[in-house]
Amino acid sequence: MKYPKFTLKHKSLMAKYLTKEVFEELKELKTKNGFTLQRAIQSGIDNPDSGIGVYAGDAESYTTFSALLDPIIQEYHGFSQKDMHKSNLNPDDLKAPNPDMEDKYIVSTRIRVGRNLADFPLGTSISKEQRDEVEKTVSTVLNSLSGDLSGKYFPLLGLSETDRLCLVEDHFLFKAGDRFLESAGLNRDWPHGRGIYHNNEKTFLVWINEEDELRIISMQKGGNIKEVFTRLAKAINELEKKMKFAYSEHLGYITSCPTNLGTAMRASVHIALPKLSKDMDKFKSITDKHHLQIRGINGEHSKSEGGIYDISNKRRLGVTEVQCVQDMYDGVVKLIEAEKNLK
Repeated sequence: MKYPKFTLKHKSLMAKYLTKEVFEELKELKTKNGFTLQRAIQSGIDNPDSGIGVYAGDAESYTTFSALLDPIIQEYHGFSQKDMHKSNLNPDDLKAPNPDMEDKYIVSTRIRVGRNLADFPLGTSISKEQRDEVEKTVSTVLNSLSGDLSGKYFPLLGLSETDRLCLVEDHFLFKAGDRFLESAGLNRDWPHGRGIYHNNEKTFLVWINEEDELRIISMQKGGNIKEVFTRLAKAINELEKKMKFAYSEHLGYITSCPTNLGTAMRASVHIALPKLSKDMDKFKSITDKHHLQIRGINGEHSKSEGGIYDISNKRRLGVTEVQCVQDMYDGVVKLIEAEKNLK
């Protein structure tokens, strides 16, 4: 393995921190699953416009390749090797009365977390047989859920046209990942071992073997953020009774991409801010103060439509789940206030 030929276009944190000295230290190392430095950095090499440029292959990657990953985690999360992550999924600790009772601003609320099973490699290095086993294990647990979490599992392999159209219409269906995930090895054996579960009310959703082995999602129309968080916390609690998730006292929940470590949570609203969005400096000053991210309504790198934006928490590691949602809630309250003042 030779040191990569980085160009001026390679702007990722991986390209920044993979010095020749670090490369020499790590180039021959492997995790117990056979994951190598080459595989970890491949996506960042193939895609010069990567922001992070590195993926983990298993929990062990974060220690084996720590000389590269630690400074990336430090810069992205502001989280050092000495820090310890704390988790808190108690809805009683969240102070979030509905900030938009008349549904004038918040179109919908969505909170998701990523999870991976403790005894399996991550999606970047999992074998087809292991991925199929993850699907079988997780779908069996999901199909045993009761009450408001009760629903149906749809495997992507052999999906009927009727079910496919229903999932597309509800915006639940996920496709093979983008070029970044492709280079990281996350699209292998598509669509084997992948599937979607949703409850009968379509407010609780789990993607199996997309980027992480589970993407657990709670969502609904309007701005009752606490209700969405409460449902998610309940679902995670039920799943943890029957499955063990990969977790580190230092880094929290283990994920393929270092940006999702810690809570692995993205708490977001789609919110209409047609007036405030004409003054992006003011808009950004509010979101920056509350550690929030502005996206278009179709996710990262997309544009706003009709003055509607996707607003979500930026911090994930070193803060609790409650803090992530509280950041989002407090910022949304201020955004609505600013929008009202412009009328």
